[in-house]
Amino acid sequence: MRVIRNSRGLGALVAAAAITVLGLTGCTTSGTGDTGGEAAGDGAGLKIGYISLGDSIPFVKLVSDNIKLEVEASGAEFFFCDSQLDAAKALACAQTFKTQGVDGIINFQVDEKAAASICAAGPDVPVVAVDIHQLPCEKVFVGADNKTAGQIAGEALGNYFKDNFNCEYDAFVSMEQPAAGQVNLDRTGGAVDGFESVCGAIPADKKRSVDGGGTIDGGLTSFGDTLTALTGATRIAVVSLNDDMLLGSFAAADAQGRSDQVYGVAQGADPSSFDNIQNDPNWVGDTAYFPEHYGELAVPSIIALIKGESVPANVFTKHVFINADNFSEYYG
Repeated sequence: MRVIRNSRGLGALVAAAAITVLGLTGCTTSGTGDTGGEAAGDGAGLKIGYISLGDSIPFVKLVSDNIKLEVEASGAEFFFCDSQLDAAKALACAQTFKTQGVDGIINFQVDEKAAASICAAGPDVPVVAVDIHQLPCEKVFVGADNKTAGQIAGEALGNYFKDNFNCEYDAFVSMEQPAAGQVNLDRTGGAVDGFESVCGAIPADKKRSVDGGGTIDGGLTSFGDTLTALTGATRIAVVSLNDDMLLGSFAAADAQGRSDQVYGVAQGADPSSFDNIQNDPNWVGDTAYFPEHYGELAVPSIIALIKGESVPANVFTKHVFINADNFSEYYG
């Protein structure tokens, strides 16, 4: 039986995460440059606003907690607003920050198409985008090197299918979140490229792109419908934009009694996926993002921008592929 989680259980997962990440040995690094790091106290007198994508999601909660920790350690005042996966709420957050007079914003809202309106609603201050572009006000992008991260996972899944099935499969399903815009295109496109680099071009009649909304429940419903339509398919390759949708996909496969037919990789490697990575052989692995260290990248960047200092346009986290074989090297 697979390890299945649902959205009602996410609170317990987040609570456990605070304990789990104490064993972390991997760390994040900037991919195109280094802000140099800001010592505690460098943010004294500053007001920094943060728009969370939605703290009900374990990955996001880890990001939020580290951002809060780093802002407070810097001596800056922290203003938090949870957009709850809703662009309208993110816009309201920006309006509130304008009233509060923040000096800079770290923005992790979900809908790239809504970014221009959110930028216009907020104060005229520097903006650091987290994992989803926030143009036109974005000055720095912090987080995933999405194309590379996708390629890492896709190549690992391709190697799994090559080693175990001679690259033979009945369907290839890409679990996506189109609202994330370019991030979705880069991450899922990279996963396809990585898989094809090992197993060759995916035949059009075998390929499915599915909008799972970025959530466990969305993955459960949309992949369940896709699985039902894949009558006769017994070997299904799945790449997912995040852990949540793959968790939902695996739950859907369980519900239909088809657990042994689905093999997947995901993005993130947050604690919601730890049991699956270690114990479910069909969960091939994850590209790790180390969200519990995002604040160490985003906060020095926003402080530097507020002070008028130069910051690289992209500050990327470190990416590695984590599976059952190397899990303990990164999380004890």
